[in-house]
Amino acid sequence: MSEEYEKIADHTQIGQRRISTRHLPDGVVLRGPLGLVASVYVDGQVVHRARDPERGLFECRAEIMPNGDWLLLFPDGGHYGRAAEKVNDMLAYRSRDGGRTWAGEGIAFAIDYNQHGFVPLVPRGSARVYAFGTQPVWDELRINGVRAEDGLHENVPIGFRHSDDNGQSWSEVTLIEPINDPGFRGMSVMRMCETEAGTWLIGSHEGDWSYRPLMTRQYVLRSEDQGESWTLGPHKRHGGWCVPQFNRMDEGRPIDLGGGRIFMMTRTCAGHLWGLWSEDDGRTWSAPRPTPLVHPDAPPMLFKLSDGETLAAFHHNRHSDRDYTGLSGAKAEMMRDRSEIWLSTSADGGHNWSAPRFVFANALGEAFASPFRNYQCSYMDCIIEQGVVHLFVPHRWQRVLHLTIAEADLVNLPLAADLA
Repeated sequence: MSEEYEKIADHTQIGQRRISTRHLPDGVVLRGPLGLVASVYVDGQVVHRARDPERGLFECRAEIMPNGDWLLLFPDGGHYGRAAEKVNDMLAYRSRDGGRTWAGEGIAFAIDYNQHGFVPLVPRGSARVYAFGTQPVWDELRINGVRAEDGLHENVPIGFRHSDDNGQSWSEVTLIEPINDPGFRGMSVMRMCETEAGTWLIGSHEGDWSYRPLMTRQYVLRSEDQGESWTLGPHKRHGGWCVPQFNRMDEGRPIDLGGGRIFMMTRTCAGHLWGLWSEDDGRTWSAPRPTPLVHPDAPPMLFKLSDGETLAAFHHNRHSDRDYTGLSGAKAEMMRDRSEIWLSTSADGGHNWSAPRFVFANALGEAFASPFRNYQCSYMDCIIEQGVVHLFVPHRWQRVLHLTIAEADLVNLPLAADLA
């Protein structure tokens, strides 16, 4: 790996303030090997560097297997929606010591088409592991002159594989055909959930790049019979949710609250993460409304703490794009908004949130022509196990970072006022 991709910048931004990496606020340190400035409570390791740094890698997701192994999967190579040939592979790393060390296992799925990301599910009481996600099989993918001009090149079937040997081998893919919209095509890369009733919920959205700017609609795929049949909510296409002002809503992350209650956090370009609530196991939903969590046009990163009740939302806590024109063109400031990670928590199912606390920010200098690459700390995943929060970051779409922080120290992360 060339040093040019991992050179520490002279300055970074914390709380949207320009700060020297040599003179950091109290409680913040430079983690040089990680390419981050972070709270003193955060440390970690680099698990993987992209095989080709210019092509990069994409969303990384980890899950604890039924036998206790940890499995980390991510696509390495180009993006599925911009390729007319095989450009990426879903790579696998495994840890048998709770994340302290990792061993690469090579390609997880030996298939002839590209991958988007791994959406894991281990049903309660089961030894079977599922790998959900976008399935851009070649006879469905519409790209490069086939139908790319209609803007639907990212919309493909959603499907899943299963493994009965802790992720060492996987079944052939099953494509989801919702009863009320069998031809549904979209994309899914956010974590899903199983409810107390055993219902499976996965967010999916469709996008149309022929609109200027991009149009998206958010949906929920719901199964009451462990994947045998599915329905699409709130309605069949094109009746998904959106923020009318921007004609956008996507990358919904449902999370079970118990007692039939579900909260789903969604990506918007309105300057905040938005939320929807269900009181009937995901059959019907409230109207979407904004949360107080400041966030750019980037995905939610929502998890539960170990008490099983407190929600933890990692968010960027900055929004600079006051003149939204879409993702095309990748404005530098809009992409720079993805460089910081803050944490807020909710004790009431996502209705109210604590003040944000600083976790980490990118500290590497600009090395790529595209700002989409230079600042990226988004699409983070999380596992909480035995009192430790484990974060998995596709840093700059170039490196997979595994960060750790004691769960008890989350309340000690600095507030914005502490960094002044």
